[in-house]
Amino acid sequence: FSNMDIKGKNALVTGAATGIGLEYVKQLLENGAQHVAVCDLDVRKGENAVKELVEKYGKGKAIFIKCDVTNIPEFEDAFKKAYNAFKSLDIVINNAGILNDEKWELQIAINVNGVVRGTLLGLEYMGKDKGGKGGVIVNIASILGLQNMAGCPVYVGTKHAVVGISRSFGMPFHFDRTGVRVLTMCPGVTDTPLISEAHHRQPGEWGEECGRELDSLPKQPPENVAKGMMHMIKKGANGSVWVCEGNKPVYEVAIPDRLTLRVE
Repeated sequence: FSNMDIKGKNALVTGAATGIGLEYVKQLLENGAQHVAVCDLDVRKGENAVKELVEKYGKGKAIFIKCDVTNIPEFEDAFKKAYNAFKSLDIVINNAGILNDEKWELQIAINVNGVVRGTLLGLEYMGKDKGGKGGVIVNIASILGLQNMAGCPVYVGTKHAVVGISRSFGMPFHFDRTGVRVLTMCPGVTDTPLISEAHHRQPGEWGEECGRELDSLPKQPPENVAKGMMHMIKKGANGSVWVCEGNKPVYEVAIPDRLTLRVE
C-alpha cells in the first residue's frame, strides 16, 4: 500500500508560500507532480511563489489559493477550488503552523484545528468511501511532538496533538474504508522565519529560554525536510511517524507502548 509514484499526481499544501511549505511544493514538482495548489494566508508571497514556480515548471503546474486554515468556509473552498482545477487530489500536506505561545489560542486553532480540518477534508476529497481513489495525507508535527521544551509549552502541546491525531487516523479502521494513508512528519530545527522569530513570540522570559533551547538543537535547511517528505510519500507506511533533523536523511520512529515506559 505504501508505494506511491508522485509522477502525475495532484497535491494541495497549506502554509506553502514560504519556508518548508514552499520547498514541499518545489520537490513535488521536481518529482513530476501534475499540479500543486499553494495554499496560504499571505496573498503577495503566495502569488509571487506561484509566478516563479510556473516560470520554472510550466503553466498551470502550480496555482495559488488564499487560505486561512482557521476560516472554515475558506479552507473548505480551497479544497473545492483545487479539486475543480485538477479534477482529482492525491496528496495533501497539512503544513500551516505558527510558533507563538503569546497567542496560544490562535496557535491551537492553526496547529491543531487546522490539521484536523485538513485531514477531514483530505479524507472527504480522496477517500474511496467518498468516491475518491485513495491517496496520502502528511501532517506536519515537529520533533517537539516527541519531546518537551520549557520555552514554548503550548506549541509543544499542539505538536504532540498532531502526532496523536495522525497516528489514530493512520489506523486500519480508517484506511480500510478510505484508502488514504495518514503520515506524520516531525522536522527538527529548520532555517525558516518560524524559527528565527520564535523567541520574540513567547511570553516574557519564556522567549529567552525558547531561544536557548532551539539554539542547542541541530539545524538544517528546508530543502532537507522536503527531500525527506518525498521519501515518506513514496514509501511511508500508513500511520508511520518520521523525523527529519540536523540535515540528515529522514527516518521512521517507533512510539513506545506505555507498558515499556514504567518507572521501576
